[in-house]
Amino acid sequence: MLHMVKLAVGIQSIEDLAARQSLQTPPVDDLDGTSAAGMPWFRTRMYPRRAAEILDGGSIYRVIAGRILCRQRITAIQPDTREDGTPCALVVMAPDIIPVQPRAMRPFQGWRYLRPEDAPPDLLANSHTGDVLPEALRNELAELCLI
Repeated sequence: MLHMVKLAVGIQSIEDLAARQSLQTPPVDDLDGTSAAGMPWFRTRMYPRRAAEILDGGSIYRVIAGRILCRQRITAIQPDTREDGTPCALVVMAPDIIPVQPRAMRPFQGWRYLRPEDAPPDLLANSHTGDVLPEALRNELAELCLI
């Protein structure tokens, strides 16, 4: 298993990411025999050479405002073409956005591979009660290096 990490450009919060994804239209009618309708997706210039490892339970971890804040399981990766004819890769994700323990990350272009042992843990996995702090409070505590 292998993960990806990618900047969420123009996104300010997990809620903003969810709202933006809810407005997406399907990029294709049929994705390898499975409907992509209602599934969030993004296109990336380079096709991941290690796609088979990513599709074996991997997730996309999103960097929002300088910190890895959430992840979504990747359900499909396939070659695609942009509207201008440029080849790219289409990455389709599960709709569930899972908050993770915030981790600072510097800006970078494109995406990077993320080994499972380097990925931040899910927030719910660390909670004894199942409660999760509101994102604004969690961000403020992270900025103060308290979490």
